[in-house]
Amino acid sequence: MARSRATFNVAAIDLGAESGRVFLVRYDGGTIALRAIYRFPNQPVFGQGHLHWDIEALWQEMRAGLRQARAEAGTIESIGVDSWGVDYGLVDANGSLLEQPFHYRDTRTQGVVEQVCARLSRERIYSETGIQFLPINTLYQLAAHYQAEPELFDRAYRLLLIPDLMHSRLSGVTVCEYTNATTTQMWSAVAHCWATDLIAAAGIPLHLLPPVVEPGTVLGPLLPALQDELGTGVRVVAPATHDTAAAVAAVPHRTADGWAYISSGTWSLVGLELPHPLIKPEALQANFTNEGGVFGTTRFLKNVMGLWLLQECRRTWAQAGQRWSYEQLFTSAAMAAAFTAFIDPDDSAFLAPGNMPARIQQFVTHHHEPPVMTPGALTRCILESLVLRYRQVLEVATNLAGTRLRVIHVVGGGSQSALMNQWLADATGLPVVAGPVEAAALGNALMQLVGLGELTTLAEVRALCDQATLTTVFYPQPDRRQGWDDAYARFLQVIQET
Repeated sequence: MARSRATFNVAAIDLGAESGRVFLVRYDGGTIALRAIYRFPNQPVFGQGHLHWDIEALWQEMRAGLRQARAEAGTIESIGVDSWGVDYGLVDANGSLLEQPFHYRDTRTQGVVEQVCARLSRERIYSETGIQFLPINTLYQLAAHYQAEPELFDRAYRLLLIPDLMHSRLSGVTVCEYTNATTTQMWSAVAHCWATDLIAAAGIPLHLLPPVVEPGTVLGPLLPALQDELGTGVRVVAPATHDTAAAVAAVPHRTADGWAYISSGTWSLVGLELPHPLIKPEALQANFTNEGGVFGTTRFLKNVMGLWLLQECRRTWAQAGQRWSYEQLFTSAAMAAAFTAFIDPDDSAFLAPGNMPARIQQFVTHHHEPPVMTPGALTRCILESLVLRYRQVLEVATNLAGTRLRVIHVVGGGSQSALMNQWLADATGLPVVAGPVEAAALGNALMQLVGLGELTTLAEVRALCDQATLTTVFYPQPDRRQGWDDAYARFLQVIQET
């Protein structure tokens, strides 16, 4: 491991679908310490019948957080941004945004997967990209966008994913970072470049595609206009800009196999780290994805709807004057009756914003499951269904990869739930290691250190992560396994009907 001559600071900006955070990360050549110094909400906005991200608000909040980081640290060595995947902005030749980016939950992509697959078979798309079919994927967002506004694409110079858009505003460099490029379903996992034949056949202009850089690439210095505000000598580094790639880089596991990860937040990303893509008909049938990871690894995973279900329930209840904290809901769930009703967390009815409690009630009624009338019972229904979905996804993943699990790592905000972690251990019969909570931010900072020459291998990254992370291990309770096995059999019947 390279050793720095002096302690220095990096700023890691982690943009989530519900909130953003600016972290000040101090590295002294042997240890790393991460501290959140600025948090801000990330609320979508409606305009002209569509759901968008408020990029200007995020940009101003980012700058406020960076100013605070500089004030506290004195100097910042580098800045890097990570965020959710698939969403993008179109910019002109001056780097100016042409319109607010669409939110992946906007309904304009309804039916577009089927339209694109009518021109290009699923087999062709998957054999080239290895990416699961979801209506939120950039490929389908762009197809819908181009159909609606072809003249906008004539004025557009580059397509930039959300972190790349922020890096462009910081440095003036318009590129796309690799781990996020792979989420678009427009990247060839075979040729390791943009899948231009596929993109053109989908009717999307090729001139939009930016150059792609590896995670840990130094993009350049801050723009001169920002140097008085944020400091001179600051470098902009593209970390692993997809938040899941950053989070998986920060999993504190030392061995190459035998472990799985769940990056738990608004979405739950459930899967394995593999040395290469696993693209075969069985993986297509199971709709598994092969996303790029750091140091040439592959994230073989499946998106599960995650805590979005509970977030939307909280929002609906708050609109009705019932303000429930997550702590209150988890406490109520623990007291509710076990295994009352199950849902398929990934049912398409749950994707868009709206009255989530009502939609869950409709689902359980339609599938002849008992009603879940109280917030505690409904929360338990969501959490148990997520745990059982995790078990199912991990069983399929390990069968496809021909591997056997010894441990599950849960990282991200959802790792704070002792209730879910224990249930997951009981449901799978495997130890569950929880932490780090801020895995994406830590992975972001670690890959900035790679770009700055302080770390050179994945083993060094994980060793430093292990040193910096407090984890809690949850062991399965054998007397609870039969109850979870019976619940799993019921759950599989429910989701097979959807």
